[in-house]
Amino acid sequence: MVTTVMTMKGQVVIPSKVRHRLGIKNGTRLCVMEQGDKIILQPLTDEYFKKAAGILADGKKLTRKLLDERARDKGKEDR
Repeated sequence: MVTTVMTMKGQVVIPSKVRHRLGIKNGTRLCVMEQGDKIILQPLTDEYFKKAAGILADGKKLTRKLLDERARDKGKEDR
């Protein structure tokens, strides 16, 4: 476990080992989320957006497959 201290201005230093491991560089935007009594910082890096785009791409492929399957089933019913 690594600890840090918040300044009077509400600033927190993220230790360098954590920043390097997560690809956080100067200017990297962070999403701040609350989860119960926890604060979650999600770095919005290129890797984060690539993963998000991959999830969306797979979803579209699955949706297309479902629609194609429904169209085939409908064609069978019309006969």
